[in-house]
Amino acid sequence: MSITLTHKICLAPTIKQEQYFRKACGTARFTWNWALNEWQNQSKLGLKPTALKLKKQFNAIKPVNFPWTYEVTKYASQQPFIFLQTAFKRFFEGTCRYPKFKKKGHQNSFYVGNDQLKVSGNRLKLPKLDAIKMHESLRFQGEIMSATVSRTANKWFVSLTVKLLKVPTTCKNQTSVGVDLGIKSLATLSNGESFEAPKPLTKYLNKLKRLQRSLARRKKDSHNRAKLKLKIAQVHAKIVNLRQDSLHKLTTFLTNHFAGIVIEDLNVKGMLKNRKLSRAIADLGFYEFRRQLEYKTQLKGNYLLIADRWFPSSKICSSCGNRKEKLKLSERVYHCEACGHKQDRDLNAAQNLKNLLF
Repeated sequence: MSITLTHKICLAPTIKQEQYFRKACGTARFTWNWALNEWQNQSKLGLKPTALKLKKQFNAIKPVNFPWTYEVTKYASQQPFIFLQTAFKRFFEGTCRYPKFKKKGHQNSFYVGNDQLKVSGNRLKLPKLDAIKMHESLRFQGEIMSATVSRTANKWFVSLTVKLLKVPTTCKNQTSVGVDLGIKSLATLSNGESFEAPKPLTKYLNKLKRLQRSLARRKKDSHNRAKLKLKIAQVHAKIVNLRQDSLHKLTTFLTNHFAGIVIEDLNVKGMLKNRKLSRAIADLGFYEFRRQLEYKTQLKGNYLLIADRWFPSSKICSSCGNRKEKLKLSERVYHCEACGHKQDRDLNAAQNLKNLLF
């Protein structure tokens, strides 16, 4: 059994290495935009463009029109065609939106194949560059499939995709748990434990508003405007990091202590349509919680059960099984009219989820 994981590591590049990264990101962005423009033009003419055809067309004119693309890794001007083909495939399948043109910003990246990279300890070797220092060593052992170098705010990262050749270990603790996600508490476990959410967006919202108001008053393309944009990007990066950190701690705790885990199949997209709660729900990261839990349970050999979306975990009494027809969101304590059982609403739901395993 093989599992593929990605480890994202912060880099400490020199000035020369950072210049190379910027040039490679620019090449990848230019290639994507060129390919998308050609795709649209050929589609209007009734042709059927493909990534392979566009790539051959680009390579034919590259030595004369775009010789600067040879200054960086070949993947910067090759991989965008494959990414564009995948993007259109998903669009035609109805799973994503129409591909858009890319512009300069604080989130740029380029891909590198495994034939042009080497990792040794906390050093990363890329074409035409000296060894790049990484802030930590690669955590996973296996075959390195590819790497993506990206920039977030003022920091550079490398995401190393590794194919593990390791049989998952079984969790030593064989107990099971039901997990109810909510806004008041990020997660309530069936054993009574609860985990509070850091809510980083709520914490930094006033700071973001202040910086964005200041940005609106800055002159376009000015140096001060660029500095403010970087500050805003840094705040957004901090919010993401705080949210990711809390979710990783929670999912790691669950997979280390419980062999069987039950969660709900939440309709996050539908929940975000609630204008009063959408910001709070987005700040919690429900989808990211499920994504992390799915790959960690696969890696550690836990059993993960995802309850049906229509399972009324909050309306059922965990003591006698009686089901309520209606339950308001404001009712934080569950009261059963059949047996008189009273319990915290989230804890009651978590215990009902756990009962699905038996």
